[in-house]
Amino acid sequence: MASVRRRGTTATALLTLLLSVTACGPVADRRATTLPVGYDTLDGSLTVWPPRGSLAGDAVTTAAVTAAVRDWRSPVDDRAHLPSSGILFSGQVDGAPLALVAADVPGESASWLLQLTRDGDRWAVSHATEYTDPGYLVYSDVLPVQLPAGRRYLTSARVERLLDPDGRALPTADGLSAPVAVPACRAVELTASLRPTRSLPRGRAADRLLDLGTATADPRYPLVRDETGSGRRALTGLDTCVLAGQRGPFGSIPRRIGDRDAPRSVPESWPMARLAVRSLGEVALGGGEPADLEQLSWESATGTMTAVVYRPADGGTPVVSPADRSTTLQAYLLPMPGQPLAVLSWRATRDASFAAPPGTSRLVDRPGLVVAPQPTRKQTFSLAGTEKTWYRSVGGR
Repeated sequence: MASVRRRGTTATALLTLLLSVTACGPVADRRATTLPVGYDTLDGSLTVWPPRGSLAGDAVTTAAVTAAVRDWRSPVDDRAHLPSSGILFSGQVDGAPLALVAADVPGESASWLLQLTRDGDRWAVSHATEYTDPGYLVYSDVLPVQLPAGRRYLTSARVERLLDPDGRALPTADGLSAPVAVPACRAVELTASLRPTRSLPRGRAADRLLDLGTATADPRYPLVRDETGSGRRALTGLDTCVLAGQRGPFGSIPRRIGDRDAPRSVPESWPMARLAVRSLGEVALGGGEPADLEQLSWESATGTMTAVVYRPADGGTPVVSPADRSTTLQAYLLPMPGQPLAVLSWRATRDASFAAPPGTSRLVDRPGLVVAPQPTRKQTFSLAGTEKTWYRSVGGR
């Protein structure tokens, strides 16, 4: 997945693609009233998203899909800009018509993958997922498709081979892969091999992605970049439905538009890349069995997020906290059954001095980590450095 990230989180060869004379990004007639078929991006002489599917040349289908996209609105009531959008696929799949549209939504500076099905003569949007990276959707190379027979993936012309979670090559036809048995609530890895192009002169042998599971609800985009494989290791044994829940790490910080939460939009804490985990050490709470306490981190469209994961050593069900934006003194509420906990963590240094409110019962107290019962009312903890003191308030039930 070669991509351009407006926040600069990943420097890729596509910058060359965009700046080269033969690859200037999407070029469209602003007066166009019909969706382009394919997407006008080039990598050297290679058309990255050519028209795909048996209906790609059908003018009636193109007009009907255009009408459906024109009527579609995002959760905050923005619409797609037709000239800078495009039909990536339109054809028959598993005996039913399917269209996939990369929709540019300028009001949100967002890219949406719209999946459309046909009922009679009319097409309608059946799935709409927002690309969690603020860059263009079409600078990805693998796009998720959810059908009754299972997950499929639409691949760009740069993809030479796509491996399923078991490392087997997936058959593809017209850019669309065969069905993949992706679990509902467990992350699995995909690997794309990219052929040499102008932006990637040597190609790329292993472009890794995580699919967070077929239960990922719209408009959350289910694919996460996993360049080093750290994300696969971090999510091993974790229920992605729990992670994506309203109190889970990935779903707990709602998007705000103006002074209001936008609960139907993708959460600000939704992951897009760089999932990783580090150990905070072994803990034994209340004289119970030992468990591993880990800090999960990931990149979202609004910055780096973290959470804590409590993993029982006996293989019991892990417990996860809501997300916390990355900062010097991290504060988490860990919903342990029967005893909710407050977890404070920081990078221990010789000059760091942690302070808790008087009377705080510290279940774990070591450099860089304090675990205490969740206060029934808000209390403030602090971490003093040589030049600054950080404060975090937790508590209240």
